[in-house]
Amino acid sequence: MKEIGGYIELDTFTGKMLHEEGTALNCGRCALEYLCEAKRVRKIYVPFFLCSSVVESCIKIGVEYEYYHLSGMGEPAFDKTLLDDEWLYIVNYYGQISNGMIDKLKRKYERIIVDNAQSYFQEPVEGVDTLYTCRKFFGVSDGAILFTDMPLKRELQLDESFERMHFLLGRYEHPASEFYREYVSNNEFFADQPIKKMSKLTWNILHGLNYGRIEKTRTENFQYLHSQLEGINRLSLTVPEGAFMYPLYAEDGDTVREQLRERKIYIPTLWPDVFSVCDKTDLEYDMAENILPLPVDQRYCEDDMKYIVEVVKDVLSKRT
Repeated sequence: MKEIGGYIELDTFTGKMLHEEGTALNCGRCALEYLCEAKRVRKIYVPFFLCSSVVESCIKIGVEYEYYHLSGMGEPAFDKTLLDDEWLYIVNYYGQISNGMIDKLKRKYERIIVDNAQSYFQEPVEGVDTLYTCRKFFGVSDGAILFTDMPLKRELQLDESFERMHFLLGRYEHPASEFYREYVSNNEFFADQPIKKMSKLTWNILHGLNYGRIEKTRTENFQYLHSQLEGINRLSLTVPEGAFMYPLYAEDGDTVREQLRERKIYIPTLWPDVFSVCDKTDLEYDMAENILPLPVDQRYCEDDMKYIVEVVKDVLSKRT
């Protein structure tokens, strides 16, 4: 029987969610596991330049994997012919792979999986299995969207996230450092989780966001950083809509990262596992070590971007 009365809970939002027509799941790795189960994938070719969650998911569900190298940012140096149960995993790093390029990769390799975890505002290409991760762009504790033409036949459990919201609520009123351990624990939580539907709480929050404002802010912040740092960036970049972060490819990235941290600009090393699977002479090793992902998200304005540029240029000038 439905409860009537009592105290009022979080309001139910009725706006339109971006990627509403996709399959809403609990996390990105489970979106990949869903796809592998639905399409009976036996083997996936994955780039060396990758986070560990993809390989961990393959191991967890018994899917074979093999690494391949990149010839550039997102360009696979891959010349094998895929068998019927093999797939090529394409990562859209920092939103630098256009839908036109994805379409070409689809026609060339036929069976591809596009990881748009870093390009949430990019529409999926029709007929291409594509996954998105909500937690990289919005203040939610779970959530992923999968586009595929092969839905699972079995019923999925609904995730619950109310007990994992503390670090997000705390971060809203206190410094991030106070809740960083909880944030890390929430990321680790998904390592052994089964495939579930997105939680009601995350589903609700995603229906209350101003996607137009978020996309505009992220795009403009990226554009500003690029206008100021393009001359010292080793990457040739396009400006993506609703950017994830600004990748500044610099020399001596580890040291620069530490110096930025001392001035309270926190720059992650996104793929530390690369250092254990690649040689120091590999392009992927160099990119993992020296690309500095600068924040451009909806929390920040142009004044924040000006401060980032000022500090970055100051730090880099002292290293030359």
